[in-house]
Amino acid sequence: MKAFMDKDFMLQSATAQHLYHDYAAAMPICDYHCHIPPREIYENRRFENIAQVWLGGRNPDGSYFGDHYKWRVMRSNGVPEEYITGDKPDRERFQKFAEALPMAIGNPMYHWTNLELHVFFGYDGVLNGDTAEEVWNLCNDKLQHDPKLTVRGLIEQSNVAFIGTTDDPIDDLYWHKKIKEDPTIKFTVAPSFRPDKAININKPGFAEYMAKLAAVVGKEKLACIDCVTDALTKRIEFFAEMGCRASDHGLDYVPYREATKDEVNAIYQKVMKGESCTAEEAEKYQTYILIHLGKQYHRLGIAMQIHYNCLRGVNRKMNSLLGPDTGFDMINTATCGGEIAQLLSALNDTDECPKTIIYSLNPADDAQIGTILGCFQNSEVPGKIQHGSAWWFNDHKIGMEEQMTRLASLGLLGNFVGMLTDSRSFLSYTRHDYFRRILCNLIGDWVENGEYPADMEMLGGIVRDISFNNAARYFGIGR
Repeated sequence: MKAFMDKDFMLQSATAQHLYHDYAAAMPICDYHCHIPPREIYENRRFENIAQVWLGGRNPDGSYFGDHYKWRVMRSNGVPEEYITGDKPDRERFQKFAEALPMAIGNPMYHWTNLELHVFFGYDGVLNGDTAEEVWNLCNDKLQHDPKLTVRGLIEQSNVAFIGTTDDPIDDLYWHKKIKEDPTIKFTVAPSFRPDKAININKPGFAEYMAKLAAVVGKEKLACIDCVTDALTKRIEFFAEMGCRASDHGLDYVPYREATKDEVNAIYQKVMKGESCTAEEAEKYQTYILIHLGKQYHRLGIAMQIHYNCLRGVNRKMNSLLGPDTGFDMINTATCGGEIAQLLSALNDTDECPKTIIYSLNPADDAQIGTILGCFQNSEVPGKIQHGSAWWFNDHKIGMEEQMTRLASLGLLGNFVGMLTDSRSFLSYTRHDYFRRILCNLIGDWVENGEYPADMEMLGGIVRDISFNNAARYFGIGR
């Protein structure tokens, strides 16, 4: 019997162990998509206790922040909400999480949590209700006193070279400016352009948001569709000046419905007057904006990320109480592969298709995405069109193996840009280690089974590339 989480954790063959220890483990991290706040990086926040890091709490504006993965574990174990997002003392909230964790057998949360305790706090036991007090005292002492456990310390000891945050077009990127001006910060932090609110014409708050966008670009209002695209272009250019390497689009599904500029302008005017639009009209507007944005991304060398097939806030009662991103989202089943292809084709018609990473929350879409990629590759960069890493409900062992197997079967795994954390926690960099172990084990199995030659120079290069080098090249890190 193997010991739990030993040095060869998840590495089931000699080849896998060699690939991980000698090629993958020491590679830097490119965390090109996450949700950590740049302010906390600049201010080098020191957390008071482990509950703050893991479970979060409430922002000054009343919204909630934290790891909704962990919140779902607690809810699934019958923990009252007052211990999850409520005002119970942090020690009690931590206890409830510790008691729930052993029930997460087979869930990556069990692995992630104990990996974080091992890597960052030197704890070789396992977290449960009985060890909670021991872990609480150990972690809090280190968080309060260990110089390696400030926010920057966590990033540096994790060997992170690049962080891509997620930022709204109206953000002034103040904290990004401060980071760029600080010579003591050796890793790169760049904003990512997330224009969802300017695209979701059919969702509440659209008109109010467009007023904010107008103000940011020095306009009283955005009176027409040209005004909208001009404003978005100005903000993309500002983001590019601040080092932006990627955009991110969180879509319910990817639309494609062609329309003339006059049609789209009429739809926009209608909504800005307070009238509702049909689903078809919304898709015409969204398609128009997505094509415009895609062309700007291509011009400026910004990668376009598209996330879709998430149905958000499905628990209406809890969503109304807590708001978005609090753990009440699910996999959706929208079929829009044809629309994705049409969008890329429309951009390709004018040679303005940007580097694009496609993620679906529904793993049933993996094969379809795998076949879309090959239709739009070109010589601009190897793997210009990417199948994004296993995302959200799929960033577990089975999900990662299936995504990489599909990619390998239908495209070129060797050009894959690899893992991202998609996280709000500074301890989540162990997810890259988790991914690398799964990657090395998958490749190791193929080699051990005689499905690929035991060419360690070639294999080691592939592992290093997927771990870091491909992403560095794709996002222009170091330039």
